[in-house]
Amino acid sequence: MKAVILSVCIYVLALGATPTFSQVIKLGTVAPEGSPWHETLLELAQKWKELSNGRVTLRIYAGGVAGDEKDMLRKVRIGQLHATALTSVMLIDIIPDIEAISFPMLVNTDGEFDCVIEKLGPEFEARLAKKGFKVLTWSMAGWSHFFTKEPVITPDDMKKRKLFFWGSDTTYVELLKRSGFNPVPLAISDLLPSLQTGMVDSFVAPPTAALSFQWFALAPNMTGLRWQPLPGTTVVSMKKWNAIPSDLRPLLEDAARKAGSHLQKRIRKLEQDAIVAMKDHGLTVHSVPPEAEKKWRTIVWEKGLPAFVGKRFSKEMLDTVLKILDEYRESSKLKAQSSKRP
Repeated sequence: MKAVILSVCIYVLALGATPTFSQVIKLGTVAPEGSPWHETLLELAQKWKELSNGRVTLRIYAGGVAGDEKDMLRKVRIGQLHATALTSVMLIDIIPDIEAISFPMLVNTDGEFDCVIEKLGPEFEARLAKKGFKVLTWSMAGWSHFFTKEPVITPDDMKKRKLFFWGSDTTYVELLKRSGFNPVPLAISDLLPSLQTGMVDSFVAPPTAALSFQWFALAPNMTGLRWQPLPGTTVVSMKKWNAIPSDLRPLLEDAARKAGSHLQKRIRKLEQDAIVAMKDHGLTVHSVPPEAEKKWRTIVWEKGLPAFVGKRFSKEMLDTVLKILDEYRESSKLKAQSSKRP
């Protein structure tokens, strides 16, 4: 009997000496189930489970069941959620300067986007950390295009449309109205029913999103103009992140970074696949001739940029982005010239 009691005591003391740690991280995303973004998060959840020996559980609420990005950001701030995937649409509420890299027709290629994120990512992460958010991944949801019920080639064509506007950004909405456009501010979850009722007849989104959410079926014309990149990041509240043992954090962060890098490559391929798939189901892509593209750039740079610089994002950040782009473009030009030499 004494031996049994002694064994029990030793067992209890052993449990007390090595307490069991367990963390559940609730993550919300508007990405629908089965989409590339959702699949990547599921893979990350499994990897975190393996790396932590089951001590860290990433619980995913997909398809907007936790609300749109604004709702989820609020819930992270009050602790109802711990993490969320955000696009620049909501990131600008935390760090406004990030809007400089998603401003229409400024960054134009995948290489330019990668270069800007590589150079400015650490600074944005530091700013987000000061606001209480730990960045897990950077990625891009894709290149936003206009999807419309009727073909749109020029700015005048778009002025006839009822354009879905994601969010409640009154400054941006007023700017669009003053420029002759007809924005209709709504939550992202309202886009499909609004297309069905005719409240809106156009929207701006990456092809992968248009396909995943099946929005394109009600707006089967895509303008062949890269309007803007849609950068995104997955963040977790710093409070929740710091509650994870310090020895685990680097492992989990490394896994998240690798997942984000893999997703980025996957999205770029899937974007072209999505356009092909939508074409097979009735989508028409309309090319934009140089003279029409010039009209878009005139509106963006002569009306849009002055209204944003200093009011939405700093001139210093714009200058920094332009400098990075100039250096990258010059380097790319030199590389192209070098590759042509005998």
